Amino acid sequence: MKALIQRVSKASVTVDGECTGAIDHGILVLLGVEKDDTPEKADKLLKKVLGYRIFSDDAGKMNLNLQQVNGGLLVVSQFTLVADTAKGLRPSFSSGASPALGEELYDYFVAQAQQAHPQVGTGRFGADMKVNLLNDGPVTFMLEA
Repeated sequence: MKALIQRVSKASVTVDGECTGAIDHGILVLLGVEKDDTPEKADKLLKKVLGYRIFSDDAGKMNLNLQQVNGGLLVVSQFTLVADTAKGLRPSFSSGASPALGEELYDYFVAQAQQAHPQVGTGRFGADMKVNLLNDGPVTFMLEA
């Protein structure tokens, strides 16, 4: 399981003209699920996302996590994160989860996030989504579980 996280000043996701999730200051998570992923891996990744220290303290150092700054969390499924791009000019998705497993683990990750954190927005699994963000920094990290 992979999460591309971006520290944002604000972010939103729209499906068919309807805003399905929006946050102000916080983290946008683009979540990719692989075929060997499990709920345990999702739990490990969520703990890392919530605890990752990417927000500045009073001295300007990245020492604070999402919970310490009371930021929002916007979770968007993105299967292209698990693409193998090592060979050729076309990505291979052979390591990606089936749509059923991908949706199950995405929904699990979101449910666990909603239990652990008060401000969680989402996209819609499998939908054509329009993601709008104002990257703060820019600060972007790839996390894996």
